Amino acid sequence: MDTAFNYRDFTSQRRLAAVAGDLLAQFTISTKVGFFPNPHGRPVHSLDPARLATAVEQSCQDLGRIPDVVLLHNPEHSLTALPTDQAGDLFAAACAALADAVSVGLAREWGISSWNPAPVLGVIRAGEIEHRPSVVMVRVGLTLPDPALTAACELGEAFAIPPDRRWGMSPFAGSTTDQAWRTTNLSPLVTGQPHPSTPQAAFRLTYELPPVTRVAVSTSDATHLRELVTATGLDVDDAALHRYRALLRTGT
Repeated sequence: MDTAFNYRDFTSQRRLAAVAGDLLAQFTISTKVGFFPNPHGRPVHSLDPARLATAVEQSCQDLGRIPDVVLLHNPEHSLTALPTDQAGDLFAAACAALADAVSVGLAREWGISSWNPAPVLGVIRAGEIEHRPSVVMVRVGLTLPDPALTAACELGEAFAIPPDRRWGMSPFAGSTTDQAWRTTNLSPLVTGQPHPSTPQAAFRLTYELPPVTRVAVSTSDATHLRELVTATGLDVDDAALHRYRALLRTGT
């Protein structure tokens, strides 16, 4: 299960612990830190190492257990407007804070969750980052334009993240109620069952765009969740997917 320090107005972790109770120990839990409440309770982004460390400690208290993975949440929010050297120092300090949290037993692993990896890649390529994440989580799926898809692939490569530690999020860019998910025919791209729905086909394809092994979805509909789980058994037509990537690169 995936959550974050700031979800649900900074109450998500406590709610999850209250609802799951003793069952929470049986799940793999990832959470994210990087957004904090301002004096009015609204989320603001910060990579201040002390704030990140405090948020990890608070997350452990909220969950009633240590998270399996704690992710640096959208670091690009604080990096984009800074000069490269300053951004590099800030990013390195934030990475060190999460690495320290793992070293003292406040999480089993740490990683990076990025909605827009391009600024993060710029910082990584400009200088050496001492502390390396074990996991990356990026946007995935058919809604990504080619630059975003390329950056998502390159983030995992930049840190030499193993394939099984590359995760995805936001596979439908919001909701499957969008008209596109009801009218687009994706069946030529997948095989394995006679008539997969468009959301099912789209969900299976998210594991290839870019290649990831886990995808976080948000739903309160058990039927929808069951359909997505079934979709993971679909096969992908590699040749058709290759043609799609080629068309995406050319902007056709």
